[in-house]
Amino acid sequence: MGNLTRYFVGFLAPLALLGWLLPALAEEPAAAAKPSTGTFTGEITIGKADAPVTIIEYASMTCPHCAEFHIKVLPALKEKYIDTGKVKLIFREFPLDGVALRASMLARCGGEAKAYPFIDILFRQQMSWAGAEDPMAALGRIAKMGGMSQSAFDACLADEALMKQLVQGRQTGADKYDIKGTPSFIIDGKTHGGDLQIEEFDAILQPLLPDA
Repeated sequence: MGNLTRYFVGFLAPLALLGWLLPALAEEPAAAAKPSTGTFTGEITIGKADAPVTIIEYASMTCPHCAEFHIKVLPALKEKYIDTGKVKLIFREFPLDGVALRASMLARCGGEAKAYPFIDILFRQQMSWAGAEDPMAALGRIAKMGGMSQSAFDACLADEALMKQLVQGRQTGADKYDIKGTPSFIIDGKTHGGDLQIEEFDAILQPLLPDA
């Protein structure tokens, strides 16, 4: 692991450091290592692929408002729109600190089928690991409960290619959609930030549906 990356993934890497790290990583040779075998690097999506409306969510795993959305709002959104085939949701990482970055890496290291379920578990148990004295040890315990061995856990956190992908994805969100905080939602090309409730999603989504 390079010195720049090792410095970044300190337990509480400041937000400003993300912007500093990206151009530094971009200077690395094009032949940089690929993410580990089994690691999912595609879009994390829930809902039918041909749903007429898409929500892109940018979230940080250590963001309490993001956890609140996943626990309190997303179930209603799924019931009304996602499970009925009207909307699909694309989850994109926007890590606000080093702990959030590592949590996002772990969610992807289990493969495509486990990525979103792992994200859901991490949000539901957020206080047990994000607020722990040793967040990495707490994440390790959750990973072990999910069937990840210690060696796989260590290899995941050492995956510099995956780390670079997530940091670049964060920068893309900031550049393309002007994401400044989490959670943020891109719907019909417009960025909606803050703690949207189901009633606010109703007002945004209903006019976009084919039968509106």
